[in-house]
This record gives sequence, structure tokens and C-alpha cells, in this order.
Amino acid sequence: MNDEKYPVEAGEPDCGCGPTPGERSRLWTPDGVTRRSAMTIGALSVAALGVFGIGAGTTAAFAASYPSWDDVQKAKANQAAKAGEVTRIKGLIQSLTNKVAETKAASEKAGDEFFVAQQKFFDAAQQADDLQSQADEQAKLADETSAKAGQVATQLYRKGGEDSALELFFSGSAANADGLLSRLGTMDKLLEYNQSVYDNAVAARNSAQALSNKAKVARDERDRLQKVAEQKMIAAQQAADAAQAALDESEANLTTLQAQLAALQDTTAKTVAAYQEGERIRKAAEEKRRREEAARRAREAAEAAKNNGGGGGGGGGGGTPTSSGWVRPHGGHRSSGYGARPRPCPSCSAFHYGVDLANGCGAPIYAAHSGTVDAAFYNGGYGNYIRIQHGGGIGTGYGHIRPGGFRVSPGQHVRAGQVIAYAGTTGASTGCHLHFEVYRNGGAINPITFMAAHGISV
Repeated sequence: MNDEKYPVEAGEPDCGCGPTPGERSRLWTPDGVTRRSAMTIGALSVAALGVFGIGAGTTAAFAASYPSWDDVQKAKANQAAKAGEVTRIKGLIQSLTNKVAETKAASEKAGDEFFVAQQKFFDAAQQADDLQSQADEQAKLADETSAKAGQVATQLYRKGGEDSALELFFSGSAANADGLLSRLGTMDKLLEYNQSVYDNAVAARNSAQALSNKAKVARDERDRLQKVAEQKMIAAQQAADAAQAALDESEANLTTLQAQLAALQDTTAKTVAAYQEGERIRKAAEEKRRREEAARRAREAAEAAKNNGGGGGGGGGGGTPTSSGWVRPHGGHRSSGYGARPRPCPSCSAFHYGVDLANGCGAPIYAAHSGTVDAAFYNGGYGNYIRIQHGGGIGTGYGHIRPGGFRVSPGQHVRAGQVIAYAGTTGASTGCHLHFEVYRNGGAINPITFMAAHGISV
């Protein structure tokens, strides 16, 4: 997420302890999880929607039998039939409107819940790694200190040890006595020092064990939270699919219903055929607009691919694959790095689990590597969000996508450098940019160092 107000650049107007391999593998499959087959709209039952506060009484539109223009024509000839058809159409319009609003609210609620669960998992994963690193450092210190204590003990043995006291007692020479006293004093100091070294070694070993125990507890909590987050992710994707289905149904039927209602309520001589013709013209204009929009986006993507290079950390383009097969996911400059930071906004996180790249509103966002999309929905503070699984436990995330900016859907395979979305400022953001994350076995890692290892500067 962003930590500064970005100027609007080229684009469109502003738009609102490490776990063991065995432990990792129990929770994360090498090639990620494809959930598209489990996320079809039809599979989302009324009972599942009820989890998000959507009642059975508002699902009528999805099962509705919409009136045809012939139905409208017949109803106009009979006052009672006309009144009944008016009531029916008004009910369908209200049902469509309610369904869009309710499923949108449910999708945002599920997205917020996933965001919270995801951040808790990231925090727990980082804590587990930090504790294990501390345990490893203490174990290394214990080994080094134990070796030093052994070296001191060997030196003492070579100097004669306790037999030196007997040598002093039987010494017939004062000069020899003075020399032996000096040696005993030195050995006392060595004994005292060695005891201290030994104590330090024991303390370090105990500390390493305590930290390892804490790291084990932290890993268990991390794994639990990862499962919770993945469940929330599935729920959020299902809710987003339901919201999109409601919106699609509304867009497909609402205007026609409104025209039919107007025809029924019209007291002039205007015929149903005239309303139908108006509807035909509207649909043709809408289809033309959609084709032009698709062509415009294709031109933008082609131009971006032509003009953008591999890019550097201080700025540059994106979308051009390197020999590693990885791609800079967005153009522009780095506006915020990875790690702890002051909160740039009240709802922004204090630890930044990604890198921000600012290239202006509407600028294209590219898949950083080939893989399969397993999430595309509103994700709380990340706003509109996409996640891609690349195999080998590696994934990437893309946040703050503009409204309507998705160009891919869950289950879709994408190639490196493919345009997957357009930059916006949705979620906890102070300006248009891409919030880019890299995941290893689900946990967030530093994307700057990861991408650098693959020949990409972000």
C-alpha cells in the first residue's frame, strides 16, 4: 500500500524460525490450488449466501421468469392483466436492485474478513521466522562459546593443572616459588574465565532451546492462521462471484424491464413495437461501446508492451520478460518499500508486506510470471486484488486495482507480461499505484530482493 500522495501520471482520470519442508508441505502444495471449479456461481447456494446476511427472500431475480414483449402486449389489452404485470415487473426490478446491493455488500464484508485473516497470517509467519532466527543465532553462540571453553581447558591442562601446587610446596628455591605463584595466579584467572565462558555457553544453549520452543508454538499458530486465511479467501471469491452474477443479471434485464414497465404504464398511443425498437437501438449502441472499449484496451496494452522496458528501481517500465521468465509487474517509480514504516493513512498497515510502484491511474499491471489466477476480488485494505500461483510454492499478489479493472478471472492461466488489470486506488490507498507482493508457501517475502534475484529491479 502507498505511503504518499501520487500525482496522476499518464493514464486515465483518478479512480476511486523457518519451518521444515515437511511442515511447509502439509499446508502448501507446490503448484498452488485451483479453486475455480469450486467457485462457480451455481454452486453458491442460498444457504451459503445467508452467511453474509443475504436472505432467501431476495433471490427471486435469479430464478425469475422474465416477461416477454408478447406478455406485455397481451397485458395491455386487459386492465386486470395489465395491473398484475405492472406489479410483477416492479417486483422484479426491486429484486434485481436489492440483489446487486446485497451481494456487493456481502462481497466487501467477505473481502474485509479475508484481509484481516491474511494480515494475521503474515504477521504470525514473520514472528515464527524471527524467533527461529534468534534461536539459530543463540545455538551458534552456544557452539562457539563451548569450543572456546574447551580451548581454555586444554591450555590449563598443558600448564600442569593442580600438580602445580605440589611443585610449589616441595620447591627448594625462592625464585622457583615466585615463578610458581605467578603461574598459579594466572591459572586461577584462567579457571575463573573458563567458568564464565562455560556459563555463557550454558545460557546461550538454554536461550536457544527456549526460543526454539517459542518458534514451534509460533509456527503452529502460523499454520492455523494460514488455514483460516485460505478458507476466508475461498468465501471471499464465492461472494465476489455471486455479486458479479447479480450485477450481470441486472445489466441483462433491468433496462428491458424498465422499458416494459413504461410501455404498460403509457397512456398514449405509443405501441409496444416502438418500445422494442428503442430497446434494440439501445442494445446496439451498448454493444458498439463495448467493442470500442475492448479495442481501446487492446491498443493500450500493445502500446505499453511496445514502450516499456525492463525498468529499474528508480522508475521504468514493465511487462517485458527477462531471461529468468520474470517481468516487472508495473511501470513507474518505487514509492514505498518492504518492511516497517509509519502509517501513511489510518487504515494502512504499519508493516508493508509488498512494494509500491506508481505509474499513474489506469496504467497496465502485468503478470510477473506465468501461472494460474486463484483469486480476483475485493480484498479489504488491498482493494481490488489478484493473486497468481506460479508453482514451486511461489505466488504473487496485486492490490489497489481500479474499479472494473480486472482483466483475468480465477482459474485462468496467464503468461508472464500479460495485462491482468489496471492501476487504481481502491482499498487503503492514498493514490493510484500497484501494491505488489511475493509469497513463498503462502507467507509474504521481500519482493525487492526476490525480483532482484531474478534480474528485475522494482
